[in-house]
Amino acid sequence: MSTPNQPVRPELVEGLAQASTGSARTAPRDHDSALRFITCGSVDDGKSTLIGRLLVDSKSVLQDQLAGVQRSGETDLALLTDGLSAEREQGITIDVAYRYFATPGRKFIIGDAPGHEQYTRNMVTAASSADAAVVLVDATKLDWADPALDLLPQTRRHSLLVNLLRVPAIVFAVNKLDAVQDPVLAFANIGAALAAFTKAAGITARATIPVSALKGHNVVEARPGWCGYHGPSLLQLLEQLDCTGEETQEAFSFPVQWVEKFSSSADTSQGRRVFWGRVATGSVRPGTQVKVLPSGKSATVAQVIDHARKPRDIDAGHSAGIVLDREVDISRGDWLLTPGALEPSRELSATIAWMDDEPLVAGRVYWALHGHRWVKARVKRIVHKLDIDTLAEADADHLEPNSIGHVELALQEPLATLPYLRSRILGSLVLVDTASHKTAGAVLVR
Repeated sequence: MSTPNQPVRPELVEGLAQASTGSARTAPRDHDSALRFITCGSVDDGKSTLIGRLLVDSKSVLQDQLAGVQRSGETDLALLTDGLSAEREQGITIDVAYRYFATPGRKFIIGDAPGHEQYTRNMVTAASSADAAVVLVDATKLDWADPALDLLPQTRRHSLLVNLLRVPAIVFAVNKLDAVQDPVLAFANIGAALAAFTKAAGITARATIPVSALKGHNVVEARPGWCGYHGPSLLQLLEQLDCTGEETQEAFSFPVQWVEKFSSSADTSQGRRVFWGRVATGSVRPGTQVKVLPSGKSATVAQVIDHARKPRDIDAGHSAGIVLDREVDISRGDWLLTPGALEPSRELSATIAWMDDEPLVAGRVYWALHGHRWVKARVKRIVHKLDIDTLAEADADHLEPNSIGHVELALQEPLATLPYLRSRILGSLVLVDTASHKTAGAVLVR
């Protein structure tokens, strides 16, 4: 069986394949690792400006960089992240831009995700590997004086997506409150609307913070009492969030990425092939019993080496070279698994975030990518579609672009999966159009 010769965008694949969930990862968490967070929300809510403010006020931008984002004598903070020429020309964010900065208490990796509905797939890419998500809400776009105000559809959609993708920490930042007549009332009403929405959607938010990305209020330095808020600034809160650990408590699983047929280090590999990849879950050491998917062959791990070819035990999240005690036919895309821990199946029930321009309909066949393994997947049935406005599950015969639904898939070959709530790695797949090879949907096993 052939596989696509023009594979899906690698950043989405690696993001979905390597991301992990706070509920599934049970390793100790720490504040020493860089916190990976994204900004998301509706169009022109100020996401790029907020990141620019974080960079400037934390003194992470050089003077020559600041000089390069001057327009008519004013500093355009959004240009610090909007790097594509099309972004600068149109004043919008199209692709995910990553920036790195550090404070005395923490290192950060920021992903500036686009707000336009047509670029939702880029936002999913960024969210799939994030430790936290900052969802911006533009106060000036809402009827802030109304206690029963409606949130923008893209605010709701992005919040639902980051929650579905199991981003461990979700923070709402209500922006542009400096531009409304009564910021105290505006923040109270918008905060109430967010609280009602998150309760109905089953979303747990860490905090709702009033900010002004343009003026810097509550972004880096706290401004006690502004808008009736007396909590930490956004950066102070981010400094306290945990990085998620790896899925070390699950059974061992290992997607084979590359087979080294003739090792340059015979003393390490004992003359046998070395299977390279990243340990997805659990850990591996000499003596570990493994079963190969799809062949079903069994073997014992003879040697484990790290990226520097030094023998050592390897835990989830780290690259490893594995040598087995006997020759087994293994290729790129195969999985090494703990025997009996995972039962491969050809039937999947899943939540799907549909990102293709063409609607999803029952009967269509796509490529499904799980780890590095490609299999054909047929859409058996669309169970329901989620209405992002009412949060109701409605019957549907198709899923339009950027919608979320529940589907049943039939696979050409069995895959070993876990529910996404347990494992972001084993519980996620990417659907790819068989003709165009475009990313079609992000699949989360139920």
